[in-house]
Amino acid sequence: MIARIGIVTVSDRASRGEYEDRGGPAIRDYLKQVLTSPFESVSRVIPDERQVIEQTLLELCGAEDCCFVITTGGTGPALRDVTPEATEAVCQKMMPGFGELMRKVSLEKVPTAILSRQTAGICRRSLIVNLPGQPRAIQECLDAVFPAIPYCIDLLEGPFLTTDETRIKAFRPKK
Repeated sequence: MIARIGIVTVSDRASRGEYEDRGGPAIRDYLKQVLTSPFESVSRVIPDERQVIEQTLLELCGAEDCCFVITTGGTGPALRDVTPEATEAVCQKMMPGFGELMRKVSLEKVPTAILSRQTAGICRRSLIVNLPGQPRAIQECLDAVFPAIPYCIDLLEGPFLTTDETRIKAFRPKK
C-alpha cells in the first residue's frame, strides 16, 4: 500500500502567489530523505483562515485518505496564526507530546521558539502534525518527532512506513 501524506502550507502570501512556498517543498524533500517505503504527497497551499484550514485538514484525512498530514506555518502568536486552533477543532485526540518535544528542540537553537504553538492530533485515522514555517526549523522538528511517527501510523491501522535507518530510526516496540 502506498502511503498518502498531506503537506499543507498555511500562508496568506504564498496562497496568493506573492511569496514562494519554501515550507511545503522542504517537507517533501525531508520525506524523500527519510522514508524508504513508497509514498505520494498531496500538497495544498492555503491562506491563514481557520475555516479553510479545517476544511483542508478534513479533506486530506477523509476523501484524500492521507495517513499523515503535515502543516507548515500559522503556529506563531500573530493574530492570523490559527493553524493549531484549526487542528484542535478537527481532531478527536490531541497528541501534546509532539509540540512539547518540538519546542524543546527548537529552544536549544533559538530563544523565540517559546512563541511557537505547534501541536499534533488524530483526525479520524490520520496523524496531523503542525510545524513552523522555516525550512531549517522544519527539519529540526521532524528529526525530533519522526522516530515515533511510523509506530503512531501503525496504531491508527495505516500503511507500514519504513525509514532509512542511517538518517532516522523509527521506534517500534519489540514484539
